[in-house]
Amino acid sequence: LEVYGRNEERDRDELLREIPLRDLDRLVVSESVHITAPAMAAVLQAGLPIQFFSWSGRFLGNFLPAQNHHGLARLCQYQRTLDAAFALQIAGRIVTAKVYTPRRVLKRLAASSGALTDPPSSGAIPEAASANGAATGQTSIAATLAWLDALFASLRSSASIDELRGYEGASTARYFQAWAGFLPPEFPFERRSTRPPLNPVNACISFGSTLVYNEAVAFAHAHGLDPALGMLHTTEDGRWSLALDLIEPFRPVLVEALALDLFSHQILNAKHFEPRNGGVYLNEEGRKKFFLQYERRMERQFLSESVGHRTTLRQQLENQAVMFKAGLEQPERFEPFLIN
Repeated sequence: LEVYGRNEERDRDELLREIPLRDLDRLVVSESVHITAPAMAAVLQAGLPIQFFSWSGRFLGNFLPAQNHHGLARLCQYQRTLDAAFALQIAGRIVTAKVYTPRRVLKRLAASSGALTDPPSSGAIPEAASANGAATGQTSIAATLAWLDALFASLRSSASIDELRGYEGASTARYFQAWAGFLPPEFPFERRSTRPPLNPVNACISFGSTLVYNEAVAFAHAHGLDPALGMLHTTEDGRWSLALDLIEPFRPVLVEALALDLFSHQILNAKHFEPRNGGVYLNEEGRKKFFLQYERRMERQFLSESVGHRTTLRQQLENQAVMFKAGLEQPERFEPFLIN
């Protein structure tokens, strides 16, 4: 793949870089980039998806390699999506992982900052740790961990997906309250806001969520799944609900953890954001910095206790599509991502 661009010193367009196709997993292209038909054909022939984003970071669409050998798998997926018992089982596993992962993230953050005290021994949810309470100081971190611990029993006894969604929403709100306390004071975060994001922290969470969401869409397509058919997220026009399901356990360890690192290590600051359309968004320089750190995090190898070998977050994200497909016939084979 030949990359041409402007050489400012020589004031002319020239070849900047050559990238072997075997070194690519996918191609992410800004709307301002021109890609030739031969280059696009070569990328697709290599089995690689091409993703287009607007200058503001909004996902515009995919070009996907032509594949037509997953008809039976999709028929099975359609049938399973309408199976209420199967959907409840899968959604329950996803929400359980979604509660487990932020609990691990908060415990690590608190331990590394010295803000952790032993949580209450009782399994009941403390009054001070209600979903509407403020999470401040050592007691609140410990209470939040106890609150999340107590939630697992409720998840196991959930009788409907709506009930699971309620627990997931409450746990996410409580997690964000505690997580916000680790941000630098100059970047406050009171609540999650989307469309538009109302501050730099929300801008980063939204941009990161968009990136991982569209990777999950591409992986679902690549493995013959229909990414529109959700279990936890209702199937509806205009969104890829299965992709939203699969990325839920990744958000705390990828999206929120990355945002926290970017602000805590001053990789991003106020100059990397701009007001627009009633919200706050990363500007061009900010998006470049964010995307570089996102790629590094996705490709960083770690030893996974769940799979028993070294892997990356990107490999595990793809593995979610693989396991979900296998789980359509054998539900026990689908295991949502868990952080060590």
